[in-house]
Amino acid sequence: MGAVYLFDLASRQAQWLAVRQATVAGNISNANTPGFKALDVEPFTSVLNKTQLAMAATSSGHLATDAPHVRPTKVKATDSWDTMHSGNSVSIEQEMVKAGAINREHSLNTSIVRAFHRMVLASAKGGQ
Repeated sequence: MGAVYLFDLASRQAQWLAVRQATVAGNISNANTPGFKALDVEPFTSVLNKTQLAMAATSSGHLATDAPHVRPTKVKATDSWDTMHSGNSVSIEQEMVKAGAINREHSLNTSIVRAFHRMVLASAKGGQ
């Protein structure tokens, strides 16, 4: 059986979600800090699109490729719904919407991994 990379992809998304959740939490904790600009991370689809994948050479006749690498996630200032007189651009409502989206994405990630894990276990136990 060949290598299955779904677990690696789910792990990378879980890491990205953790970074995004920490960024949102930082925004919320600095909601009253004068001059603080709200931050967000680069979307996961952009991170995934920038990931360079290499094909595995299973035969000596295959072409050689470079090892895969992933670029780090970038944190950037976001366009907030409003800016306070103090120069703070954190909107608690916007950050709570982001936190809810992160929660849903994490739940979906976990459900997919759980279903795939059950499938792998069922196929391994099927021969008995």
